[in-house]
Amino acid sequence: MLKVHSRCDLSCDHCYVYQHADQTWRGRPVRMSTATVRAAARRIAEHAREHALPVVHVVLHGGEPLLLGAAGLREVLAELRAAITPWTRLDLRMQTNGVLLDDELCRLLVDEDVQVGVSFDGDRAANDRHRVFAHGGSSHDHVRRALALLRRPEHRASYAGILCTVDVRNDPDRVYEALLAESPPRVDLLLPHATWDNPPPRPGPGSTPYADWLGRVHRRWVDEGRPMSIRLFEALRPGGGGTEAFGLAPADVLVIEADGSWEQVDSLKTAYHGAAGTGFDVFGQSVDEAARHPGVAVRQEGVDGLCATCRACPVVDRCGGGLYAHRWRTGSGFDNPSVYCADLLRLVDSVDAYPRPARQPPAAAPADDLLDDLATGHGSTATLALLAATQLSITRALLVSCRDRGGSPAAWELLVHLDQAAPEAVRAVLEHPFVRPWLVHRLDSSARSGARPAVDPLPALAVAAALRAGVPAAVHVPVRADAITLPTHGGLVLPGLGESAEVTVLRGGFRVRGGSVERTVLLDPVESSAGWRPTRDVSVPGGWLLIEDGDPYRDCYGQPVAPRLADPAARALGRTVAEAWRVVQRDVPAHAATLDGGLRAVVPLTPDPVRPLRSATARHAFGAVAVTPHPDPETMAVLLVHEWQHAKLGAALDLYDLVEPGQGTRIRVPWRPDPRPPEGVLQGVYAHLAVTQVWQSRAASTGGDASAHADRYLSWTRDGVDALLASRSLTAAGERFVGRLRHALEETRVGSR
Repeated sequence: MLKVHSRCDLSCDHCYVYQHADQTWRGRPVRMSTATVRAAARRIAEHAREHALPVVHVVLHGGEPLLLGAAGLREVLAELRAAITPWTRLDLRMQTNGVLLDDELCRLLVDEDVQVGVSFDGDRAANDRHRVFAHGGSSHDHVRRALALLRRPEHRASYAGILCTVDVRNDPDRVYEALLAESPPRVDLLLPHATWDNPPPRPGPGSTPYADWLGRVHRRWVDEGRPMSIRLFEALRPGGGGTEAFGLAPADVLVIEADGSWEQVDSLKTAYHGAAGTGFDVFGQSVDEAARHPGVAVRQEGVDGLCATCRACPVVDRCGGGLYAHRWRTGSGFDNPSVYCADLLRLVDSVDAYPRPARQPPAAAPADDLLDDLATGHGSTATLALLAATQLSITRALLVSCRDRGGSPAAWELLVHLDQAAPEAVRAVLEHPFVRPWLVHRLDSSARSGARPAVDPLPALAVAAALRAGVPAAVHVPVRADAITLPTHGGLVLPGLGESAEVTVLRGGFRVRGGSVERTVLLDPVESSAGWRPTRDVSVPGGWLLIEDGDPYRDCYGQPVAPRLADPAARALGRTVAEAWRVVQRDVPAHAATLDGGLRAVVPLTPDPVRPLRSATARHAFGAVAVTPHPDPETMAVLLVHEWQHAKLGAALDLYDLVEPGQGTRIRVPWRPDPRPPEGVLQGVYAHLAVTQVWQSRAASTGGDASAHADRYLSWTRDGVDALLASRSLTAAGERFVGRLRHALEETRVGSR
């Protein structure tokens, strides 16, 4: 967390920076200097490089970061990217009160791929109870204007959500409705900062007013089908994963103040003056040195770092002792339960006692709103996140099946350990698009009588996750054709390895021993003579993308995949894909936002002079598309949008039956000479709707050939939708989905006039 500006244009009376015990802000510079930003960026890059981190998360904070202005903000972002992106993916966030947000800043945030959270406490009465200007004036209209800007299609990709501080004097229903009206991707409901020395106000007769208030919001949220993500409720569910405020996950936040000082988590400022201090700064100490500070280290210990009361509590794995700052009491320090302990216990009970009811939709309606959102032609980032989460769940289920069918027990134990200690590392590996095809291949081969089982994937996945997490481990990994594949990292090809090799994870690499071979491999982006063939990363507006031309399980498209590209060819493809991504942002920003949310790899197909523009997706390889390398970004942009539509719809079809099972129907469509099955037509019209939207956007700018392309795809899509609806081959949910596609198509047509 970078405190890029240490003053604020609001005067919120519940602010822990200015209104609570710690007053160190008074002696700090107003804004972070360029030299401090540069030193901070170097420290972050150094840490990422030394630990081979796949991603670092940087939050621009304050005070109010928008007080930097567009030029100052652009300078900070440039320094961060220049230092950090050569070594890892940079996930940029910002927390703002929104007062100064305007079109120029929104464009900058979208261009720089910065996700923005806005502080907003609900309806006017609730928001203006605390969040006001120094003269006492309301900030409500200013913040709502900022949220309206972020909701606009061209800015939506940067809208991360709303941070709302609970005040139990506010009406929970009115607060909930005000938050929902802003269509946030996520809401964080925060308990107001308090300690045992300065406990929270508890108006009214009840002993747990915060649990009662939140429980009322939770019941309404559940009754309405969870229409938005509310992080607190999701974190408190069994296996919810936890946050800084809940759960036992290790603390992973360090703060860099405006003067370059390293500090612990920012909320400690509510405890006592100087509570967050470490005595370190970015000019003299590294991230590792700051992370070894006792105040940080104690929050890495999980349940062992909690007081005896918490350790004996039956819900400790859910609340995790509450926010660290809320445990403070003079005399016993932080060795206490949260000052909200009684509320947390009651809230966990309330969440458990009020599960989501079984929904009984009418026959014509789908099971939830996800399909309606996808039927717009693109879908929201929240829907894409849900699709990605369900695909990960399927992969995890397949992983368990592989364990049950002879998977390595030692590798499984390591994966379980890593999933608890470093869940992001395991998640990154399991989200690699070709892990699921590998698992499916393994299960299919083990089910066929007399067939030789495919390579057990568990050992390689465990090694890959351990490498990402920087956790030492030694695992015996099966070898096939002298090769070991480590998803997300690359492949090792060494003749003489035998059928199994011991792989030992080291700092920054690994050692392999097998057969007559012993070799140490450093994870270096440059291909080495040791047989190590690393994956190649491409920086795109949405983050990082792999040019995946080495994983053996990428060969799942029914079309020949290209062998590993030479470095110049891989770089050329990467440049084209990155530029194509920017073209998608230009033409159809809503589709670009869904690319940002899920596309993780591009697989080169073997060039074919007869069909130079081939592309494909595979049902089991969510997160990847395959394309024939093509030098034109405008053409590549259309291919990316087209294939990503297939990937999204395929993920939806894993959740919903849109086509009646057992259909022998074949439907004639204008884009193919052969009659197609209903699901094939459904995939076709969904992809063509997006392509229509691309060409219509271009036609509005250039006319000419773009208009002709737009008209052709519009006609194709309309005819395909009408034929599909007339075929009577869809379920009720499918008919609703396609009907809404038809509506979206007509809106597209009208909008192009």
